[in-house]
Amino acid sequence: MKTFIALFRGINIGGHNKLAMKELAAVLEKLGLQNIRTYIQSGNVVFQGKAVDAAQLSAQIGAAIRKSRGFEPRVLLLDAARLGKIIRANPFPDAESAGNTLHFIFLAEIPTKPDLAGIEKIRASSERCALKGDMFYLYAPDGIGRSKLVVNMERLLGVPMTGRNWNTVSKLREMAATK
Repeated sequence: MKTFIALFRGINIGGHNKLAMKELAAVLEKLGLQNIRTYIQSGNVVFQGKAVDAAQLSAQIGAAIRKSRGFEPRVLLLDAARLGKIIRANPFPDAESAGNTLHFIFLAEIPTKPDLAGIEKIRASSERCALKGDMFYLYAPDGIGRSKLVVNMERLLGVPMTGRNWNTVSKLREMAATK
């Protein structure tokens, strides 16, 4: 059995695409996944499964939610080893102590034409960011609520994404290590 971390995009945000974590766990269980554990209501799940192809499993999960709830969220799957590599590649380890200001933006794929000049143009002077393959790291000490970069990030990078702060990423790492 392999341990997976599923990051759901766009569920339980602003009253849209509501999906209780208990119901999400039930959907995953029906797919034969095991040891399902959820973390907070925004769609973070750690589970074990026999699947080898993460893209295929991701599509199966999305389709199962569409069948049960009428909407299909984007599901980004990674294994525990990949999450560890992402954490080790964090270019801002000094920001880990302020966990809700350090953000890990998981990209659906490596951007082919990211507008890095556009990112630099709208980035607040207090913000630091780095694009590393299919990951975008953002340290926003003033928060992301008013960040122009956050609002425009998907357009500027040109790929779908979902983000989690350091506190959440750390918790998911801990959950993935516990079987």
